[in-house]
Amino acid sequence: MDYVTQIIDPPPSRTRLLLDGVRALRKPKLDGAPPLPGERLVRAAVELSPGGIAAYGRACGFRPEQGVPLSYPHVLAFPLHLMLLTRPSFPYPASGMVHLANRIRQHQRLQAGQALRLEVFCERWVAHPKGQALSIATRAYSAGTLVWESDSLYLRRDVKNPVGEPWNDVLALQEEGVLRTQRWVLPVDLGRRFAKVSGDFNPIHTSVIGARLFGFRRAIAHGMWTLGRALAAQQPPGGLDQAEAHCDFKLPIFLPGQVALWNRPVTGPRREFEVRNFAGDKPHMRGLLLWNEKPAKRAWNE
Repeated sequence: MDYVTQIIDPPPSRTRLLLDGVRALRKPKLDGAPPLPGERLVRAAVELSPGGIAAYGRACGFRPEQGVPLSYPHVLAFPLHLMLLTRPSFPYPASGMVHLANRIRQHQRLQAGQALRLEVFCERWVAHPKGQALSIATRAYSAGTLVWESDSLYLRRDVKNPVGEPWNDVLALQEEGVLRTQRWVLPVDLGRRFAKVSGDFNPIHTSVIGARLFGFRRAIAHGMWTLGRALAAQQPPGGLDQAEAHCDFKLPIFLPGQVALWNRPVTGPRREFEVRNFAGDKPHMRGLLLWNEKPAKRAWNE
């Protein structure tokens, strides 16, 4: 697909993103298959600032000796995600889009102070059993070289006859040997605190009233906070060169709350894990972390 590149400079303000989200609450009903939005949004030079890295690290539990968190570039690109989802060319209201999964691949070590060119675009439609899903791609370049990338899968529920490649829930975790390794006690204001770091002020995360408007009894934790917290518990010290993180989001985590990290026994530079309720019988997120291995391209349904 040929994309129309748009340079976003300066980045949109929080107020602008909020207003665009409100305007996008209503979209005309579609006839036939949805068109794939054709914009590629670009920020030409985004710094991996020491202050931003430190704030994100504090929010998710990363330690300075772990280097740049594997998931950190996602928060730098999130405003571009939101811009795409609230554009007139996007066929569904942004509100109500469900973040289903994330795949992250880092190809080179990232350093504080490094400048990244961020490119975000809608890559493909995915046919999901519960509706129409869409993959949003993020690509980060340094000096013209691809150094980091991610694919984020979003779902619009209750869309009949979804188009695109079929979705398969690819990550599996064998129960044998799985152990509870950490307990996390989550405060009521976790969503508001992470929103200040990530820029994701979706009311389902920051307000009980806002959450109830969208069918949740209480505010729920950000999925990307859950992933970040899980990676912080497992990312090795000294920073990462090549690495991958895959996660599928399951049940929401209500705030305040208590959850636990469950792991399979360690196998070299490989971590298989789930974030579950403390009893271990309800999954919130399933994940896989690999490092010091050359990342291979993987399709969603591999």
